[in-house]
Amino acid sequence: MPEGDTVWQAAKRLHTALADKVLTRSDLRVPKYATADLTGRRVLDVTPRGKHLLTRIEGGLTLHSHLRMDGSWKVYAENQRWTGGPTHQIRAILANTDRTAVGYRLPVLELLRTTDEHKAVGHLGPDLLGPDWDPERALANLLRDPARPLGEALLDQRNLAGIGNVYKSELCFLLGATPWLPVGALPADRAAQLPALAKKLLEANRDRPVRSTTGRRGQDLFVYGRAPRPCLRCRTSLRVADQGDGSRERPTYWCPTCQIGPTPSPHHRAPGGTHSRTSRPTPN
Repeated sequence: MPEGDTVWQAAKRLHTALADKVLTRSDLRVPKYATADLTGRRVLDVTPRGKHLLTRIEGGLTLHSHLRMDGSWKVYAENQRWTGGPTHQIRAILANTDRTAVGYRLPVLELLRTTDEHKAVGHLGPDLLGPDWDPERALANLLRDPARPLGEALLDQRNLAGIGNVYKSELCFLLGATPWLPVGALPADRAAQLPALAKKLLEANRDRPVRSTTGRRGQDLFVYGRAPRPCLRCRTSLRVADQGDGSRERPTYWCPTCQIGPTPSPHHRAPGGTHSRTSRPTPN
């Protein structure tokens, strides 16, 4: 599931393959940009911004992409077989004499003027893995709406950029609070720890092939994806329910013993036949 660390890794791979090299092939397979031709232009850099990727190209252009749930960028050597999915799922191809980058299932792909990047990412809060990281601003953003459930506030990229559903559940567990606890009800000492803890988790995983929040071999995550198995701390059966706005419900995991705060009422069913609370959208 692409989150800030996954996007950072993708940017690193793309930057290594494409930066400071001239494109010998470009193919943007979305109607609006089907006739755009970037061949002959040099790729300047590939920069992650939260969950967004910005591929900057000479001539003042930026190719903006977002992976969302199942998009990916794959890099292949010359004559290497492409294995990212069927051909009809390819949305972008950027190639030089050494490497080919192929974008599969990209739900967002747009060609912008570099001076207009703010139109794509200007809404984002401080980036947990970026040079603009500001823990005080991130915390102030989170606390701006104290009645909002903690899990929703963490997913809202306007507050801080890079957290997805996995880190949302894991952070709530480490903070000892359910994702439905109003963010303003989080004890002050735990709220103060939140930005640094979030940054620590993403930084620890940005170079790892397998994401881990526990530091335990073979037990990578505390709660996400583990219900109804026992909690690694207290052995209570973990729970799962949806949290979202109806159109964007996300499976949310927690321990009913280790985490304080409200939880969904019994009629809220777990994923697979779900009911969920209503809430605001959480911009990417």
